[in-house]
Parts: sequence; C-alpha cells; structure tokens
Amino acid sequence: MKLSRPVRLDKFICESTSLTRSLAKKALHRGDITCDGTVIKDAGFKVLEGMQVCLEGEPISLVGERYLMLNKPVDTICSTIDEVYPSVLSLLDIEKPETLHIAGRLDADTTGLVLITSDGQWSHRITSPKKDCGKRYLVTLAEPVDESLIGVFAAGVELRNEDGLTKPAVLEIIEPQLVRLTITEGKYHQVKRMFAAVGNHVVGLHRESIGKIELDAELALGEWRYLTSEEIASI
Repeated sequence: MKLSRPVRLDKFICESTSLTRSLAKKALHRGDITCDGTVIKDAGFKVLEGMQVCLEGEPISLVGERYLMLNKPVDTICSTIDEVYPSVLSLLDIEKPETLHIAGRLDADTTGLVLITSDGQWSHRITSPKKDCGKRYLVTLAEPVDESLIGVFAAGVELRNEDGLTKPAVLEIIEPQLVRLTITEGKYHQVKRMFAAVGNHVVGLHRESIGKIELDAELALGEWRYLTSEEIASI
C-alpha cells in the first residue's frame, strides 16, 4: 500500500501486524525493527513512502483498504462481534479482521450477498438512502401473489410504525410464491415488513445483488472473495 503521508513507526507496525501498540514499542526497544536496514527504536520515527520496514528481518507492509463479498449462510449475523449467532467476520480467514465492517446488514435467517470493507466512505454510499443503491432479493412467500402487487410496491408501501411510504420498489413475479424485489432503502426488516403490510409472510429471503455487484454464483454459502476493481468502482 502506498503511503499518502508519513506514518509513525509504532502505528505502522500495529497496522501491518497483529501487535498491539505496547507490544510494538517492546519490539522497538528490543531492536527488532529496521527501516531500510537500520535499527530504529524511536516509536515516533516517520515512515516514508518507499521505505522497507522489517520485523525480525521480515518485511512488513500496511494492509490497504479491503473490499470483499460473502455468501452469507443462515444463523450468522452481520455484526462485528459474536452474539446469539457468530459474526459473519468469523467466516473470514484474513489478516486484521477487526478493521473490517459490514456494509448493509442481513437478518440471521437471511442468506446471500454481504459486502465487507474497511472503507467507511465506500460503505456509506451503499447504506445511505440518499444514494439509491438498489438491493435485489429473491423472496419465497407463504401465500401466492398476483400482478396487482407490482403496482402497489412501485407506489410505495406503508409500514407499521413508520411515517410515510417506502420508496418505490421493483417487484418481479417468478412464480406465485417466488418473487424478486429490488429496494433502495434499508429499513429494519424492510422486505419482510413490506410483505407483511400486504397480508403475506416471507418464508425465505436471499440477497442476490447490491448496486451492480452480483453475488458470485460460484461462491457456496459461507465462502467469500475479494471484489474486482470494476466492482469496487461501480459503487
């Protein structure tokens, strides 16, 4: 990762390794850290672009911004910590997972596309209602629906305990009890509540896409991959 500005050496070590700030300072005190071959013990030493920093002779480098897609399985949660169910971050075999967060959540019983990143501005473009980033779901319903619901959802639905209508949503009927729904908001349990508002019940929910990013068909439940540069730029 390129440095846009000088970085304190102790901060550089912490962001490049699993060492805490106190352990980084101990490594410095022991003489375990070199910059361009010279032992540096000063925690405030400024690391510049192009410098080679080594810990016990092994080069270390900053972990840059990361962007991933995950095919979320049931009984996992979109939280950075384990609660009733394990966090989706526990599925990642990756360096420094604590720097990552989930851009748009799914319920524990919902499967499909989850985007995970360290880039706060990028995730804001996904989650902010003002950005109109579409999320498409495959929805299995308890009761059949008919064509009239397409217009109802396009006009907006009044949700319980909410002021006003939802933003226009696009409904595609695949089978009487299987539909695709695209929404541009992220209200609490929104898809389930929209169908509840019209007297139906969601029995299966799977997110297929966010914006122009489609869930990779080759990813099994629980698997993940890094996004391509084109996918990242699409948000």
